[in-house]
Amino acid sequence: MKIIAIGRNYIDHAKELNNPVPDNPVIFMKPDTALLKDNKDFYYPEFSQDVHYEVEVVFRVCNEAKHVSPKFAYKYVDAIGLGIDFTARDIQSIHKEKGLPWELAKSFDHSAVISPLFPKEDFPDLKNIAFSLKKNGETVQSGNTKDMIFDIDSLIVFISKYITLRKGDLIYTGTPVGVGPIVVGDKFEGFIQDNPVFSCQIK
Repeated sequence: MKIIAIGRNYIDHAKELNNPVPDNPVIFMKPDTALLKDNKDFYYPEFSQDVHYEVEVVFRVCNEAKHVSPKFAYKYVDAIGLGIDFTARDIQSIHKEKGLPWELAKSFDHSAVISPLFPKEDFPDLKNIAFSLKKNGETVQSGNTKDMIFDIDSLIVFISKYITLRKGDLIYTGTPVGVGPIVVGDKFEGFIQDNPVFSCQIK
């Protein structure tokens, strides 16, 4: 199982970080050791002073996918969840300035919160899924998959040109505007269509 994550997939988020809006999906990867399941606590890593939260809709791949055509892309996803892409923003900024990869800022242990996954049949339209994140009871991010620059079908098509997708792979589809720093003591709660799907305490 691998985690493929998409950067800058919402226009307003790209702008809030002063990044250009991409012409093609921006892709990076996380190892399976990044996953943080079952509402477990996240322990602030000692190597960063500026970890940020980024809430994202997550899609699970259900079939091996290579060079998928657009008309068949919908067949390669079977479940949807919600997650947080924790990002060491200070490390990322240094690496961006030097033209280096983002992995140390994005792929560290437990940097990928994941909710339970729900059958896609529970969602009438995968291109219209509302989601949000609360920090200490206050909504800090809200988005809808209809606002993604590259929708899930487009991502399946694009990724499978370069990387074979396999059953169980997860695609983190990018975050909307509103990212920000975390501090010890914070509690995050994720919602899909107003339904709570995960919580995460910062320790």
